[in-house]
Amino acid sequence: MITLTPDQLSRLQSILNTLSRDQLIWVSGYLWGLINVNRFTDTTVSISTQNQVSSTKQRLSQLSDKIIIISASQTGNASQIAQKLYNDCIKSGLNATLFNARDYTCKNISEIKLLVLIISTYGEGDPPEEAIPLHKYLFSQKAMRMEDTSFVVLGLGDRSYEYFAKAGKDFDRRFEELGAIRLYNRVDLDIDFEDAANIWRKEIIEVLQNRISSDVTIFNSFSDKTIQKSAVVSSENCGDYSVYCKEFPFIACLSNRQKITSRNSMKDIHHLEFDISGSNLLYQPGDALGVWYENDYDLINELLELLKLTGDEWVNVKGQSMILCEALKDHYELTQNTSIFVEKIATITKNKMLLDLMTDRKKLKIYVLETPIIEMIRNISPDITLTAQNLLLALRSMRPRFYSISSAQLEVGEEIHITVSAVRYRVNGRLRSGGASSYLVDRLKENDKLRIFVEPNHNFRLPSDFSASIVMIGAGTGIAPFRAFMQHRVLNQATGRNWLFFGNLRFIDDFLYQTEWQRYVKEGVLSNIRTAWSRDQDHKVYIQNKILEDGSELWDWIEEGAYIYVCGDAKGMAHDVEKALISLTSKYGNMSTNQANDFWDTMRTQHRYQRDVY
Repeated sequence: MITLTPDQLSRLQSILNTLSRDQLIWVSGYLWGLINVNRFTDTTVSISTQNQVSSTKQRLSQLSDKIIIISASQTGNASQIAQKLYNDCIKSGLNATLFNARDYTCKNISEIKLLVLIISTYGEGDPPEEAIPLHKYLFSQKAMRMEDTSFVVLGLGDRSYEYFAKAGKDFDRRFEELGAIRLYNRVDLDIDFEDAANIWRKEIIEVLQNRISSDVTIFNSFSDKTIQKSAVVSSENCGDYSVYCKEFPFIACLSNRQKITSRNSMKDIHHLEFDISGSNLLYQPGDALGVWYENDYDLINELLELLKLTGDEWVNVKGQSMILCEALKDHYELTQNTSIFVEKIATITKNKMLLDLMTDRKKLKIYVLETPIIEMIRNISPDITLTAQNLLLALRSMRPRFYSISSAQLEVGEEIHITVSAVRYRVNGRLRSGGASSYLVDRLKENDKLRIFVEPNHNFRLPSDFSASIVMIGAGTGIAPFRAFMQHRVLNQATGRNWLFFGNLRFIDDFLYQTEWQRYVKEGVLSNIRTAWSRDQDHKVYIQNKILEDGSELWDWIEEGAYIYVCGDAKGMAHDVEKALISLTSKYGNMSTNQANDFWDTMRTQHRYQRDVY
């Protein structure tokens, strides 16, 4: 056993006693680095200074990927935090590379030494679209052991859902099952995550500095910053298009709104155009528009009356004083009920019906889906007494709504178009509406202003090769991004073929943008169009039925390199379409079901199968 002499130990201790915490971290890293310089030094290298520097640069390149940051986002929050953490790393002198989960080669994850995963959860516990290939790989028998990996997971979620931040929890557990070492306990953040995320980033930087400061200290004088430059290239797509974002939206103006379903339709769908002159906002086909809406004053007044509040009460909203009525209009969710709201109101009121619901998760879930906030308050209003501030503590913060952009900027210039289906339903004989959709369709007037921002969607991009063919599959308002696709392709004179599958209720009432699609067919730029009208015959026909009917030709397109795009409801339409695609692949590609599944996983990683689902 190697030990220090008493004299050596005494001198070392006297020096250590004079050092600060940060200096101690530096020294520990310095000593580790000295050991590893010796370990990695090639004994055949010349002892000349020039050769030593060259050799050290070479060793640095071997050690460069010390920190791999992977983000997996549904609406951009996870990618924004990952970008900020990456910036923190660079400012702190740490070698880091930032990847989007869609761009990371799954099988290489076991080779990572230090891994930070920042991931959101979609819907009822699912990973976001861009993380599906990585999720499938890690939870398959193909996954490699990860004993050499130390990891950190940050999970984003919404506590109003039953499976809060489940994707992050699943990845965290799986990393440990594969032998990886947890460097820092997983953190799960709710929708109001900004302050907690900032604290987390500072703590993670400190942890990483403690772990790998040696590399920066030992090799910094030899580094030509090549590594940092390559990391910047890797992270370009995570940046924003402009200074406008969720926290700092652009004030746009509604320039046009037009109903695009018939008066007899069961749906009320509108085409909206916004003037963004002077904003320098940029967007691409596939991106989403974030909209900050305002709650309906009629709904606010109904709620205030039931709670016996005036609306003039002063309240505190994130450190800012304002009257209750304004707080409810701009800052809180008043339409979508949540299990957390039910629980908080049950605790305050001791209402027996609500308390009973809290003991049965299945009944609670059904109740939340079927009973909007205002109806719940109406049902228990005789038993409820709430102060204005307690009401806000029970409510969920307002979040922007996202709509697929239905225009190409090459076509419309300083405008942004979206396609909105108004949410309307009856509860106990009373008509209720969606908060954002009713704002956009009913209350926003022409020339009125509203707050918007562009949310890039790098998971839904046209091929850069204009000769590549595309297949667009959408139902209802899922046709919106494909309108942008076609405008962009036409103006770029793309030579690749275009095929549209579109489904809705009835041909006469619900063929969205019908004249535009017919013009594309007439001009020959839309090679194929297949429609499914579910209510136009006795038996229901859906888009997946049309896909299977055209399976042979569609498989020919796929074999010839076509890109497949799907936009629409995740649980229903998109799920059924994927089953149809797997089925036709198995049939016409002579594959087993497992092989067909693997085929579409590969299509995902090649970006030839992209989905924008909600």
